Amino acid sequence: MSIIVTTAIFAALLAFILGAALGFFREFFKVEEDPLKSRIREALPGANCGACGYPGCDGYAAAAAAGQAETNRCSVGGKAVTERISALLGVTASITPVVAVLACQGSADHAPSKGDYRGLATCRGAKLSTGGTKLCIWGCLGFGDCVKACQFNALTMEENGLPRVDYGKCTGCKLCVAECPQGLLRDVPVDRTGVAALCSNRNPLKGMVLKTCKAGCIKCELCVKNCPENCITMDKGIPLVDYAKCTSCGTCVSKCPTKVLRIIRSDVFPGTGEPVPAELETAPA
Repeated sequence: MSIIVTTAIFAALLAFILGAALGFFREFFKVEEDPLKSRIREALPGANCGACGYPGCDGYAAAAAAGQAETNRCSVGGKAVTERISALLGVTASITPVVAVLACQGSADHAPSKGDYRGLATCRGAKLSTGGTKLCIWGCLGFGDCVKACQFNALTMEENGLPRVDYGKCTGCKLCVAECPQGLLRDVPVDRTGVAALCSNRNPLKGMVLKTCKAGCIKCELCVKNCPENCITMDKGIPLVDYAKCTSCGTCVSKCPTKVLRIIRSDVFPGTGEPVPAELETAPA
């Protein structure tokens, strides 16, 4: 028998033995997948965005099946997915849909730059290297880290240097909220109707606020003094609204000299087919 034939027979026998061994060990050591996990995974939208706090839909499905995660963690799937997962687990849960709102009006026209920045063109890079590119150290840095983080094309950078949220696409996944090094993107409940302060400038001096941003809150507290429901307080120099009391009467909005306070209405958020409200798009001159 030639060496070639012998080698071929030996190789075939070795392949058969190894294949049989692999098959045996696969069956012996295999872990049966929880059928509940599979059904939960099928109920998820498959975005794998990680907004739920788990490594993709598989990770969330496993945690939910094991009772280690709430059924309302999938902001992309929203109420429908929450209800399906809750039904599979035999529990009741509610979800409060949210969207991202930018608490800053420091556009290129309103917030002057403090110099010609030539470093890494990211918000985090600018903040770490120089503390920011604008005179307002609390304002939007304008490099669009939030836009890059959004997996649903709900954020775009405008010519004024600020990101704009498309509420028809925003799923409330909070990835942009986590990405912003300035903490300017806030998640606001969809079913909430009230007033929000679109400013984060905490400088206590009116003159310094206006030098760093013409659209900043000047701490005049006219909103606090004129609110008929007494639902506004100052928190670190920024108006804080108690939504349980706010009736969206608009008194504070009309009194605000720099138009920092804007009405956020629930009827313009996802699922309504309505455009972004003028209150959120119009900036003071």
